[in-house]
Amino acid sequence: MASTSEMLGLKIADKSARVGVIGLGYVGLPLLQAFIKAGFGTIGYDVDQAKVDRLLVGESYIAHIPSEWIVQWLAAKQFTATSDMTRLQEADALLICVPTPLNESRDPDLSCVEATARQIAAALRPGQLIVLESTTYPGTTRDVVLPILAESGLTVGEDYFLAFSPEREDPGNPDFSASRIPKVVGGIDSVSRDLAVALYSPAVVKTVPVASCEVAEACKILENTYRSVNIAMVNELKTLFARLGIDIWEVIDAAKTKPFGFQAFYPGPGLGGHCIPIDPFYLSWLARRHEMPTRFIELAGEINASMPTYVIERVVEALNDVGKPVRGSRIAILGAAYKKDVDDPRESPSFKLMELLIERGAIISYNDPHIPVLPSMRHYRVPHLASEPLTAEYLAAQDCVLVATDHSAYDWEFIAKHARLIVDSRNATKQVAHQYKNIRKA
Repeated sequence: MASTSEMLGLKIADKSARVGVIGLGYVGLPLLQAFIKAGFGTIGYDVDQAKVDRLLVGESYIAHIPSEWIVQWLAAKQFTATSDMTRLQEADALLICVPTPLNESRDPDLSCVEATARQIAAALRPGQLIVLESTTYPGTTRDVVLPILAESGLTVGEDYFLAFSPEREDPGNPDFSASRIPKVVGGIDSVSRDLAVALYSPAVVKTVPVASCEVAEACKILENTYRSVNIAMVNELKTLFARLGIDIWEVIDAAKTKPFGFQAFYPGPGLGGHCIPIDPFYLSWLARRHEMPTRFIELAGEINASMPTYVIERVVEALNDVGKPVRGSRIAILGAAYKKDVDDPRESPSFKLMELLIERGAIISYNDPHIPVLPSMRHYRVPHLASEPLTAEYLAAQDCVLVATDHSAYDWEFIAKHARLIVDSRNATKQVAHQYKNIRKA
């Protein structure tokens, strides 16, 4: 008689295995698309019934994920969605894509991962593969998820299987859809790893097996810490070069002509998104638990966290140059999303910029073609605002326009023509800056 792992392997091989994705957000929906395109049947799980209801009628709630995807999934009968977690037993593979934020003391908040693991444990049956995709610190799968699943009474590696494969989603980047990004896979044991590799292989361009869950977890942390540290370096150089009268953007453009030994990173008003502002703190938290310093990582975090204040200081200087105080000035923030051309506000520096301006007495408003209403945020207190129409009259009524996100939809010539003063933290106006004297770089 075939073993449990062999039977699951056969279901994966003939694509009769049903893939369940828990957490239907910026990671979960593209992942579903990858598996559906590969020919698998899927089921999506989310505690937000409103999201489930919209998906079941073929409607997307994320701007860069077209509703056409959902309509096609439903028409092909390859997808359904539910908030009923007792249905977790219906899937042969369960991929966990839930949030892993930081708490108020900037320590890892694994409450969503733990809650999901408990729900899985309550429904766990023999023949299921569980894969954690949520970004976390090395050791989470083994030390946090595994003990919870063990409460089911089933044995890992025999009855069910457990692996970690970090999400690598780049929201809004059409060049790197979920299926076109190599997938790193580490298992709690070799059987679990091999089953996870077999599952992902038809859905992604390449799988990269590694020795353990810990290696896969550390891989994700390394990727984003690498970006955090290098962004911190160019952010620090920006402040230095500005004092020396040197344009950091021109310096980077020149440096990246070197065909080896250099990768371009760009400064900005602060870090945003789920990964780069958060992941390095997972590593520094883990290091503190082992009584080891991570000075390099922590310094990078301090530099990046200071950038919103630096940008506001440039706004203050620009207003002073035209004889206006910040207090009472009307300041428009262009862009509330953390990066261009997405509707993702997670950890967006725009919210910190708004807070700092409000503290200084500015009258703020914003425009973002992808975010019609400001969402409430865990760590920021900003007013309930709606995106203002970007008309000539609106721009002319502002004392300053602060460019926080360089969306492709913005017509920089139009903005520069009608705004009294622009402070650009993204180098978005570089093509028109030579024509207008009202533009300042930050």
